[in-house]
Amino acid sequence: MIPIQSKLPHTGTSIFTVMSALAAEHHAINIGQGFPDFEMDEELAALAAQKILQGYNQYVPMAGYMPLRESIAEKIFSLYGNHVSPADEITITPGGSYAIYTAFTTILQPGDEVIVLEPAYDCYIPNIVANGGVPVRVPLKFPDYSIDWEKLKAAINSKTKAIIINSPHNPTGTILSDDDMQELQKILSNTNIFLISDEVYEHLVFDGKQHNSVLKYPELYNRSFVCFSFGKVYNCTGWKLGYCVAPKAYTAEFRRLHQFDAFCCFTPTQVALAEHLKKKERYLSLGPFMQQKRDFFLEKMKSSRFQLHYSSGSYFVCGTYNNISDMSSMDMALHLTKTIGVATIPVSAFYQDGYDDKVLRFCFAKKEETLSAAAERLCKL
Repeated sequence: MIPIQSKLPHTGTSIFTVMSALAAEHHAINIGQGFPDFEMDEELAALAAQKILQGYNQYVPMAGYMPLRESIAEKIFSLYGNHVSPADEITITPGGSYAIYTAFTTILQPGDEVIVLEPAYDCYIPNIVANGGVPVRVPLKFPDYSIDWEKLKAAINSKTKAIIINSPHNPTGTILSDDDMQELQKILSNTNIFLISDEVYEHLVFDGKQHNSVLKYPELYNRSFVCFSFGKVYNCTGWKLGYCVAPKAYTAEFRRLHQFDAFCCFTPTQVALAEHLKKKERYLSLGPFMQQKRDFFLEKMKSSRFQLHYSSGSYFVCGTYNNISDMSSMDMALHLTKTIGVATIPVSAFYQDGYDDKVLRFCFAKKEETLSAAAERLCKL
């Protein structure tokens, strides 16, 4: 056989695949991987099925179904006051991860450096490396996972091509404040550094807090690719549908690549979403809906020996287990799956070097009976 020189020689199977397979093998309750075990919005599901039967089954334009892009533009203006062009600044993509990868591919040349804040969602560094870039890892401050701005500034040099940020944050559930965004804007002012913003949990923000999208900050937006996911917003992760918002010139380059990769995305769901997005109450109610699940899980875990951190958004809450064991977080996750039948994700997996504060990530985007059963087992430790 002809040998392949791997572009990701040090990358194995994703932790999500590993833990979900282990959960299935041991018939464990899976509160590790970030997917809901409850049904998605019934009205949206019915709309998508209806669009298939109505004949919306052929290609749409490469950039996406125009009425959907128009609905997104209306939503962006309503929420963030930014007049983006549906024709020139919004591209529908097969998921948020695809949007992030394509943004990196658009801007990176071999040797370019990208600052990554760790713990970081596991696709970022492989995306950078596969495109010939060099990840420069800057740790978030433990235990609140806030940005150490001095360390970030110190990481910037003449090779820095981009910074990637993520709010609400996976895996920790933290969000970026207005002060954070202003500080970032100050640091990037008068530089040629791009910003990639992963905002897939945009509407899953809790306790009356606001999502500070890059789209609210013109100086940041003018250097940005902002990536979103319908799957995370509407609890239909298997749809793999998202979008990238970027200034016209950046979008043109993004589409040069997109047209030869996916070309376009699944038509019926785009047509359905174009209608569904008009109903603002649907996405505005998603935060309170998921907050109820977070609060339910926290209440059920009160008698446990885990110390749960504060989660301001996303599907996730993290917890330390110093009162239970001195195992590594990977060993602890394996132990819990095999012995008590609860699958979690070790936060050390979100560090390239496996750095370990002995923290596990729990997904609360589950039915109440799932959360109750998992908490009951965890509280017995």
